[in-house]
Amino acid sequence: MKARVWMAVITIAALLSAPFSFAADEKIGIFETIHASTVSFDETTAALDAAFASSGLVLHAAHDVRVPEDQHQARVYVLTSPTFADAASEESARTLSAQILRIAVYTQGDEQKTLINMANPVAHAMVFYTDSPNYDGMVAAAQIVADEIRKLVAAVPGEAMSVQQSPMRYEKHYRKFKGDGPARMMAKFRNYEKSQLLISEDSASNFDAVVERVSATLSASNVSGPDNSTGWEQIARIDLRDDAVYIGITNPYIEDRMVRINSRFRSDDKSDLSPYPGVDHVTALPTEVLVVKDGDETLVLHYGQMWRMQLYFWDSGYRAFTANVGVPSEIANSIEDTIKAE
Repeated sequence: MKARVWMAVITIAALLSAPFSFAADEKIGIFETIHASTVSFDETTAALDAAFASSGLVLHAAHDVRVPEDQHQARVYVLTSPTFADAASEESARTLSAQILRIAVYTQGDEQKTLINMANPVAHAMVFYTDSPNYDGMVAAAQIVADEIRKLVAAVPGEAMSVQQSPMRYEKHYRKFKGDGPARMMAKFRNYEKSQLLISEDSASNFDAVVERVSATLSASNVSGPDNSTGWEQIARIDLRDDAVYIGITNPYIEDRMVRINSRFRSDDKSDLSPYPGVDHVTALPTEVLVVKDGDETLVLHYGQMWRMQLYFWDSGYRAFTANVGVPSEIANSIEDTIKAE
């Protein structure tokens, strides 16, 4: 009953106050640029760090992304919203990824101006809550949490923005997202749940032990450089529910490949002084490992990386995907090998 009442409140509040609205015939970005800073990168991140102290959002991690040749600066923040989590308390544990919020601060353009974007909570709600009986309520809740993020970054000197950022899709595309265009076959026509690939399984009673074991294994992993996918850094562990834990991971290889792939065929904001415009896509990080209770089992899951890369990097173009077709499997196999080595 509590959840149903909360959904009604969420829906009404969203209709009355959320600044971002969408129509069925409008495309929505998986990222949204929300602020143009008028101060340096370091001053921007300092202002943002200070703003968390008075925000209702919970900061779990901040990670400085390794951009090729250090040509740009970029930092990703991983956070959650207790009110958003409360709204999703009766949703499937396997929708946990929609609850993980991400902000990126990065520099771009010849003057290396500092911008802030977010992984769009509304687009993510459309993907992960598509089969929920409370779909409309969860999308409304996502609109509210997006507004929470905008209010947080308003503490940074500069100008508020609301620019939907590529790749962009219609709501109906997000709700049945199985990949894009001719590359759907690369993702094996899987939706988000079928793209949650099993690494290992145990009994439900061993859930806590499995979480600790996976987390310890990742924390002890030896991480290689950008030319080798071996090893993973655990930058965030979020015990959001008693049946679902999120572990955010990254390494130099995935960071290097994602930025390069998205930059190669882009002409906007690309120059000798700004060679990697794909830095604006680092909000796709970290990639994730999920530990969830499913019936009488504990499952350790990760995402098919081709599905995930299409969700976040389809604007790189089909040519970029075919030129890097081995990268997703390299990443996925490395994650599995690391965790199975426990």
